[in-house]
Amino acid sequence: MQLLTTRADAKKYSLEARSKGEKIGFVPTMGALHKGHLSLVEFSTQQNDITIVSIFVNPIQFNSSEDLQKYPRNLDKDLELLQSQHCDVVFAPSVEEMYPKPPTEIYSFGPLEEVMEGYYRPGHFNGVATVVCRFFDILHPHRAYFGEKDYQQMIIIRKMTEQLQLPIEIIGCPIVREIDGLAMSSRNLRLSEFERAQASFIYQNLVFARDHAGIIPVEDLKNEIIQRFQKHPAFRLEYFEIADATTLQPIKDWDEAKSIRAFIAAYLGEVRLIDNMLLKTS
Repeated sequence: MQLLTTRADAKKYSLEARSKGEKIGFVPTMGALHKGHLSLVEFSTQQNDITIVSIFVNPIQFNSSEDLQKYPRNLDKDLELLQSQHCDVVFAPSVEEMYPKPPTEIYSFGPLEEVMEGYYRPGHFNGVATVVCRFFDILHPHRAYFGEKDYQQMIIIRKMTEQLQLPIEIIGCPIVREIDGLAMSSRNLRLSEFERAQASFIYQNLVFARDHAGIIPVEDLKNEIIQRFQKHPAFRLEYFEIADATTLQPIKDWDEAKSIRAFIAAYLGEVRLIDNMLLKTS
Protein backbone atom coordinates (compact mmCIF):
# COMPACT_ATOMS: atom_id res chain seq x y z
CA MET A 1 0.00 0.00 0.00
CA GLN A 2 1.34 3.40 -1.00
CA LEU A 3 0.83 6.67 0.87
CA LEU A 4 0.74 9.71 -1.40
CA THR A 5 0.46 13.28 -0.14
CA THR A 6 0.72 15.49 -3.24
CA ARG A 7 -1.69 16.07 -6.08
CA ALA A 8 1.09 15.56 -8.61
CA ASP A 9 2.03 12.11 -7.28
CA ALA A 10 -1.60 11.01 -7.00
CA LYS A 11 -2.42 12.13 -10.54
CA LYS A 12 0.69 10.45 -11.93
CA TYR A 13 -0.23 7.18 -10.20
CA SER A 14 -3.83 7.18 -11.44
CA LEU A 15 -2.92 8.10 -15.02
CA GLU A 16 -0.32 5.32 -15.15
CA ALA A 17 -2.88 2.83 -13.84
CA ARG A 18 -5.43 3.91 -16.44
CA SER A 19 -2.81 3.67 -19.20
CA LYS A 20 -2.45 -0.02 -18.29
CA GLY A 21 -6.21 -0.50 -18.61
CA GLU A 22 -6.72 -0.85 -14.87
CA LYS A 23 -10.06 0.15 -13.35
CA ILE A 24 -9.80 2.58 -10.44
CA GLY A 25 -12.20 2.67 -7.52
CA PHE A 26 -12.18 5.69 -5.22
CA VAL A 27 -13.39 5.96 -1.62
CA PRO A 28 -13.34 9.54 -0.25
CA THR A 29 -13.14 9.78 3.56
CA MET A 30 -12.28 12.25 6.29
CA GLY A 31 -10.45 9.60 8.27
CA ALA A 32 -11.29 8.25 11.73
CA LEU A 33 -12.19 5.11 9.82
CA HIS A 34 -14.69 2.50 11.00
CA LYS A 35 -16.39 -0.58 9.58
CA GLY A 36 -18.68 1.58 7.45
CA HIS A 37 -15.71 3.05 5.59
CA LEU A 38 -14.08 -0.35 5.32
CA SER A 39 -17.22 -1.78 3.72
CA LEU A 40 -16.84 0.83 0.95
CA VAL A 41 -13.23 -0.23 0.48
CA GLU A 42 -14.34 -3.84 0.25
CA PHE A 43 -16.90 -3.01 -2.46
CA SER A 44 -14.21 -1.15 -4.38
CA THR A 45 -11.61 -3.90 -4.16
CA GLN A 46 -14.16 -6.39 -5.42
CA GLN A 47 -15.14 -4.28 -8.43
CA ASN A 48 -11.88 -2.63 -9.49
CA ASP A 49 -8.21 -3.38 -10.12
CA ILE A 50 -7.00 -0.45 -8.01
CA THR A 51 -8.58 1.11 -4.91
CA ILE A 52 -7.60 4.59 -3.78
CA VAL A 53 -8.81 5.96 -0.45
CA SER A 54 -8.49 9.63 0.37
CA ILE A 55 -8.12 10.86 3.94
CA PHE A 56 -8.76 14.57 4.13
CA VAL A 57 -10.71 16.59 6.70
CA ASN A 58 -12.23 19.15 4.35
CA PRO A 59 -12.44 22.50 6.15
CA ILE A 60 -14.82 24.17 3.71
CA GLN A 61 -17.69 21.76 4.38
CA PHE A 62 -17.86 22.54 8.11
CA ASN A 63 -20.29 25.17 9.34
CA SER A 64 -18.53 25.47 12.68
CA SER A 65 -14.82 26.00 13.33
CA GLU A 66 -15.28 24.23 16.67
CA ASP A 67 -16.75 21.18 14.93
CA LEU A 68 -13.80 21.17 12.52
CA GLN A 69 -11.28 21.30 15.37
CA LYS A 70 -13.01 18.51 17.28
CA TYR A 71 -13.33 16.18 14.30
CA PRO A 72 -11.42 12.98 15.24
CA ARG A 73 -8.12 12.32 13.46
CA ASN A 74 -5.90 9.24 13.68
CA LEU A 75 -3.93 8.72 10.48
CA ASP A 76 -1.70 5.92 11.80
CA LYS A 77 -4.68 3.81 12.84
CA ASP A 78 -6.45 4.56 9.57
CA LEU A 79 -3.46 3.38 7.56
CA GLU A 80 -3.28 0.18 9.58
CA LEU A 81 -6.96 -0.55 8.90
CA LEU A 82 -6.61 0.15 5.19
CA GLN A 83 -3.57 -2.07 4.92
CA SER A 84 -5.66 -4.94 6.28
CA GLN A 85 -8.33 -4.26 3.63
CA HIS A 86 -5.89 -4.56 0.72
CA CYS A 87 -6.20 -0.90 -0.21
CA ASP A 88 -3.68 0.02 -2.91
CA VAL A 89 -3.18 3.74 -2.34
CA VAL A 90 -3.99 6.24 0.38
CA PHE A 91 -4.06 9.85 -0.73
CA ALA A 92 -3.71 12.07 2.34
CA PRO A 93 -3.03 15.64 1.20
CA SER A 94 -2.67 18.72 3.39
CA VAL A 95 -5.16 21.57 3.29
CA GLU A 96 -2.54 23.66 1.47
CA GLU A 97 -2.12 20.93 -1.13
CA MET A 98 -5.86 20.79 -1.86
CA TYR A 99 -6.42 24.53 -1.59
CA PRO A 100 -3.27 26.42 -2.59
CA LYS A 101 -5.60 29.36 -3.17
CA PRO A 102 -8.99 30.06 -1.55
CA PRO A 103 -11.58 27.99 -3.43
CA THR A 104 -14.02 29.91 -5.62
CA GLU A 105 -16.14 27.09 -7.07
CA ILE A 106 -19.89 27.61 -6.92
CA TYR A 107 -22.28 24.73 -7.54
CA SER A 108 -26.05 24.76 -7.76
CA PHE A 109 -28.17 21.70 -7.09
CA GLY A 110 -31.58 23.36 -6.93
CA PRO A 111 -34.19 21.74 -4.67
CA LEU A 112 -31.82 18.89 -3.75
CA GLU A 113 -29.78 21.26 -1.57
CA GLU A 114 -32.64 23.36 -0.21
CA VAL A 115 -33.92 20.74 2.24
CA MET A 116 -32.62 18.91 5.31
CA GLU A 117 -28.80 19.10 5.45
CA GLY A 118 -28.73 21.82 2.81
CA TYR A 119 -31.21 23.95 4.74
CA TYR A 120 -29.59 23.54 8.14
CA ARG A 121 -25.99 23.64 6.93
CA PRO A 122 -25.81 26.40 4.29
CA GLY A 123 -22.74 26.06 2.09
CA HIS A 124 -22.05 22.52 3.25
CA PHE A 125 -22.79 20.82 -0.05
CA ASN A 126 -20.86 23.40 -2.03
CA GLY A 127 -17.85 22.49 0.13
CA VAL A 128 -18.46 18.79 -0.40
CA ALA A 129 -18.89 19.17 -4.16
CA THR A 130 -15.75 21.32 -4.39
CA VAL A 131 -13.48 18.80 -2.71
CA VAL A 132 -15.00 15.74 -4.41
CA CYS A 133 -14.71 17.35 -7.82
CA ARG A 134 -11.06 18.17 -7.11
CA PHE A 135 -10.42 14.56 -6.07
CA PHE A 136 -12.11 13.35 -9.26
CA ASP A 137 -9.88 15.64 -11.33
CA ILE A 138 -6.74 14.38 -9.59
CA LEU A 139 -7.54 10.66 -9.44
CA HIS A 140 -9.68 10.03 -12.55
CA PRO A 141 -11.56 7.09 -10.98
CA HIS A 142 -13.93 4.87 -12.90
CA ARG A 143 -16.14 4.38 -9.84
CA ALA A 144 -16.58 6.27 -6.56
CA TYR A 145 -18.18 4.82 -3.44
CA PHE A 146 -20.39 6.67 -0.95
CA GLY A 147 -22.20 5.36 2.10
CA GLU A 148 -25.97 5.78 2.25
CA LYS A 149 -25.75 7.19 5.76
CA ASP A 150 -25.01 10.48 4.01
CA TYR A 151 -27.79 9.80 1.53
CA GLN A 152 -28.44 13.41 0.54
CA GLN A 153 -24.73 13.90 -0.07
CA MET A 154 -24.66 10.83 -2.31
CA ILE A 155 -27.60 12.13 -4.38
CA ILE A 156 -25.95 15.53 -4.75
CA ILE A 157 -22.60 14.04 -5.81
CA ARG A 158 -24.45 11.96 -8.38
CA LYS A 159 -26.16 15.14 -9.62
CA MET A 160 -22.82 16.97 -9.79
CA THR A 161 -21.33 14.13 -11.83
CA GLU A 162 -24.26 14.39 -14.27
CA GLN A 163 -24.00 18.18 -14.51
CA LEU A 164 -20.29 18.06 -15.30
CA GLN A 165 -20.73 14.99 -17.53
CA LEU A 166 -18.00 13.11 -15.71
CA PRO A 167 -17.49 9.48 -16.78
CA ILE A 168 -17.60 8.24 -13.18
CA GLU A 169 -20.09 5.77 -11.73
CA ILE A 170 -21.35 6.85 -8.29
CA ILE A 171 -22.10 3.78 -6.21
CA GLY A 172 -24.16 3.98 -3.03
CA CYS A 173 -23.40 1.38 -0.35
CA PRO A 174 -25.63 0.25 2.52
CA ILE A 175 -25.42 1.80 5.98
CA VAL A 176 -23.33 -0.23 8.41
CA ARG A 177 -24.75 -0.26 11.92
CA GLU A 178 -23.65 -1.12 15.42
CA ILE A 179 -25.33 -4.05 17.18
CA ASP A 180 -27.92 -1.70 18.70
CA GLY A 181 -28.68 -0.10 15.33
CA LEU A 182 -26.69 3.13 15.62
CA ALA A 183 -25.32 4.08 12.21
CA MET A 184 -21.53 3.93 12.27
CA SER A 185 -19.99 7.39 12.11
CA SER A 186 -16.67 8.97 12.98
CA ARG A 187 -18.61 11.40 15.17
CA ASN A 188 -19.69 8.53 17.42
CA LEU A 189 -16.20 8.66 18.93
CA ARG A 190 -17.15 11.99 20.50
CA LEU A 191 -20.09 10.54 22.44
CA SER A 192 -19.70 10.04 26.17
CA GLU A 193 -20.48 6.62 27.61
CA PHE A 194 -23.89 7.87 28.76
CA GLU A 195 -24.65 9.43 25.39
CA ARG A 196 -23.58 6.33 23.49
CA ALA A 197 -26.05 4.30 25.56
CA GLN A 198 -28.85 6.65 24.43
CA ALA A 199 -27.84 6.91 20.78
CA SER A 200 -29.81 3.95 19.43
CA PHE A 201 -32.99 5.96 20.09
CA ILE A 202 -32.50 7.42 16.61
CA TYR A 203 -32.51 3.99 15.00
CA GLN A 204 -35.50 2.86 17.08
CA ASN A 205 -37.58 5.73 15.75
CA LEU A 206 -36.56 5.08 12.17
CA VAL A 207 -37.67 1.48 12.59
CA PHE A 208 -40.97 2.72 14.07
CA ALA A 209 -41.42 4.94 11.02
CA ARG A 210 -40.63 2.05 8.66
CA ASP A 211 -43.06 -0.27 10.44
CA HIS A 212 -45.89 2.28 10.24
CA ALA A 213 -45.25 3.56 6.72
CA GLY A 214 -48.44 3.41 4.69
CA ILE A 215 -50.46 2.71 7.83
CA ILE A 216 -50.33 6.03 9.67
CA PRO A 217 -50.79 9.24 7.61
CA VAL A 218 -47.46 10.90 6.82
CA GLU A 219 -48.03 14.04 8.90
CA ASP A 220 -49.29 12.03 11.88
CA LEU A 221 -46.23 9.79 11.74
CA LYS A 222 -43.90 12.79 11.54
CA ASN A 223 -45.61 14.41 14.52
CA GLU A 224 -45.36 11.20 16.53
CA ILE A 225 -41.61 10.96 15.97
CA ILE A 226 -41.10 14.65 16.74
CA GLN A 227 -43.02 14.33 20.00
CA ARG A 228 -40.95 11.30 21.00
CA PHE A 229 -37.77 13.34 20.65
CA GLN A 230 -39.24 16.31 22.47
CA LYS A 231 -39.88 14.03 25.43
CA HIS A 232 -36.33 12.61 25.44
CA PRO A 233 -34.12 14.81 27.63
CA ALA A 234 -30.82 13.80 26.01
CA PHE A 235 -31.75 14.78 22.44
CA ARG A 236 -32.38 17.99 20.55
CA LEU A 237 -34.07 17.15 17.27
CA GLU A 238 -33.07 19.32 14.32
CA TYR A 239 -35.31 17.72 11.74
CA PHE A 240 -37.26 14.58 10.96
CA GLU A 241 -38.45 14.37 7.37
CA ILE A 242 -40.23 11.86 5.18
CA ALA A 243 -39.25 12.46 1.58
CA ASP A 244 -39.12 11.16 -1.96
CA ALA A 245 -35.88 9.16 -2.14
CA THR A 246 -35.11 10.50 -5.63
CA THR A 247 -36.01 14.21 -5.39
CA LEU A 248 -35.47 14.52 -1.60
CA GLN A 249 -38.63 16.63 -1.43
CA PRO A 250 -41.00 16.13 1.52
CA ILE A 251 -44.13 14.14 0.82
CA LYS A 252 -47.58 14.49 2.35
CA ASP A 253 -49.09 11.23 1.14
CA TRP A 254 -47.68 7.72 0.87
CA ASP A 255 -48.71 7.52 -2.80
CA GLU A 256 -46.66 10.55 -3.87
CA ALA A 257 -43.45 8.64 -4.58
CA LYS A 258 -42.34 5.15 -5.55
CA SER A 259 -39.44 5.19 -3.11
CA ILE A 260 -39.69 6.97 0.25
CA ARG A 261 -37.10 7.48 2.97
CA ALA A 262 -37.10 8.94 6.46
CA PHE A 263 -34.30 11.36 7.30
CA ILE A 264 -33.23 12.59 10.71
CA ALA A 265 -30.67 14.90 12.31
CA ALA A 266 -30.42 15.31 16.07
CA TYR A 267 -27.96 16.57 18.65
CA LEU A 268 -26.99 14.19 21.42
CA GLY A 269 -25.12 16.43 23.80
CA GLU A 270 -22.78 18.43 21.55
CA VAL A 271 -22.61 15.77 18.84
CA ARG A 272 -24.78 16.06 15.75
CA LEU A 273 -25.90 12.68 14.39
CA ILE A 274 -27.70 11.95 11.12
CA ASP A 275 -29.37 8.81 9.83
CA ASN A 276 -31.97 7.66 7.33
CA MET A 277 -33.92 4.58 6.38
CA LEU A 278 -35.91 3.32 3.42
CA LEU A 279 -39.60 3.23 4.38
CA LYS A 280 -41.31 2.19 1.18
CA THR A 281 -40.42 1.18 -2.35
CA SER A 282 -42.48 -0.10 -5.22
